[in-house]
Amino acid sequence: MSDLPASDLPISDHCDGRRFFNPADLVPDGAPERALPRIGLLSILRWQWARRGRPSGWPDRLENPAPAGDPHAPPEAGHARITFIGHSSFLLRVPAGDGSHVTILTDPVFSARCSPVRWAGPRRVRPPGRSMAALPRVDLILVSHCHYDHMDLPSLAFFAERDAPRVMTPVGNARHLRKAGLRDVIECDWWEESAVRGLRVTCTPARHGSARTPFDRDRALWGGFDIRPASPGAAQAPAIFFAGDSAHGRHWGRIRARLGAPDIALLPVGAYEPRFLMADVHTTPEEAVAAFRALEARQAVGMHFGTFRLTDEPIGEPLSRLAAACAAEGLEPGRFVTLGHGECRDFAATREVPRAAAPQVVGSV
Repeated sequence: MSDLPASDLPISDHCDGRRFFNPADLVPDGAPERALPRIGLLSILRWQWARRGRPSGWPDRLENPAPAGDPHAPPEAGHARITFIGHSSFLLRVPAGDGSHVTILTDPVFSARCSPVRWAGPRRVRPPGRSMAALPRVDLILVSHCHYDHMDLPSLAFFAERDAPRVMTPVGNARHLRKAGLRDVIECDWWEESAVRGLRVTCTPARHGSARTPFDRDRALWGGFDIRPASPGAAQAPAIFFAGDSAHGRHWGRIRARLGAPDIALLPVGAYEPRFLMADVHTTPEEAVAAFRALEARQAVGMHFGTFRLTDEPIGEPLSRLAAACAAEGLEPGRFVTLGHGECRDFAATREVPRAAAPQVVGSV
């Protein structure tokens, strides 16, 4: 798919040809049916002004403990090895169809700030769980959308020069990624897929928005990714769902119905207050548990917490609320977990679920 200009985007149920929007039928029951989030510049300025001088509940700096596990080690047979870098950045090592494995990096952000400038904007309170140089060669990068806490061009430029990876991203984002020196970029609309050495990677819907400047709001699409073996029945890699950034909605159930239940769902649990601004773009921990249920995933791993102070909740609140929500739902211990920053852990494939519909293929390697 080509890098289309903003005035010639593919018209669909989530794009009018110039801007993308959230279909009303993705909104959960009882919520207002808004096509776009309410995060305009004026709303942000009012919110920022109102919280001046309030205690943040965030430290200036945290040091990570020595991380557990080896990100260079291949996963055990029938497992995926997942390393949590921080925020929404994971390193995934997934068995490939040829007996080797594919190394995948999600939304890599290693910079000190998630901002268009180096001297202002949200600063990370803890270093990345692993440094870029300490990671193995990356085969594939998944970039969910163009917000600065998910698309960090300096980080991407490092991997472009060192590894020249393939990149998958929703429509409209390639123009940004090429500024980082990335050349092998595949843009996908929702439900489109690409084959990568025995894996099938599908772009999935999300409820969110996009912008990198005041002038390009929603001119690039947002989404998540489903990663699973292209040929069911082989020595299986786990099916992994990476949600990207999303509010709660009906899309979770639709992903399950169309692609099958994932073994592991990587779900956002933080950056949710104040709700009058964030309800349309970010899930609460309780909504993340509801998403886990709707996806019928065997396990979930929380993300989007404890790295950048983007919103108003204290740094420890997402994990305490997540624990309470899991207990209230009666989830068995270990069903919905979080990893320490830099921690590596193997997760098992547990089932095979047939696909209900075949997405359109847009590229393979």
